[in-house]
Amino acid sequence: MNLKNVKKSDVIKILHEHHVKIIVIIGALGILLVLMSNVFSKSSQKNNNINSKIVNLEEKRVQLEQNLEKIISSIHGAGKAKILITFENNSEIIYATEEKINKLASEDKSNGEITRKKETDDCERKFMTIKDSNGAEKAVVLTEIEPKVKGVLVICPGGDDVLVKKRIIEAVTTVLNINSTHVCVTKSN
Repeated sequence: MNLKNVKKSDVIKILHEHHVKIIVIIGALGILLVLMSNVFSKSSQKNNNINSKIVNLEEKRVQLEQNLEKIISSIHGAGKAKILITFENNSEIIYATEEKINKLASEDKSNGEITRKKETDDCERKFMTIKDSNGAEKAVVLTEIEPKVKGVLVICPGGDDVLVKKRIIEAVTTVLNINSTHVCVTKSN
């Protein structure tokens, strides 16, 4: 192709056509990336919420064990304590609900007397929701019930002394509000 024969207006026209195509392609790619990031962020948020609850429960358990170790180690005669705590279940989340109760009553009459009376209650319950900043609907959380302690194991050098064992059990049952049958104290080597 001879450049001398090409008109300036033809060159501008060709460049203009290519610029429009490039801009349209870049715009479409940008929209596609935004849509894909929303999909991936929503799924990762769900996984992060579940994982964070598991991590939070584990962190709480470790923190509770460490606090009890400090307390029990300071009891006269106990020595350096090691603690293991187990839970009955995971934490439970209570969501806000709204109820609609429909009562229906009917009577069958024969010769002016009631022969049969029937009453029914129909209850419809649904979760109350709110929209978050992303526009997604989420159930309203009323409260979160912490898991109950199932048992506590205390291992310490003074664990075989009856008086020390009694003091440790009293401390653990008071702090955790559990029955003494859920606490085991034993001597470490």
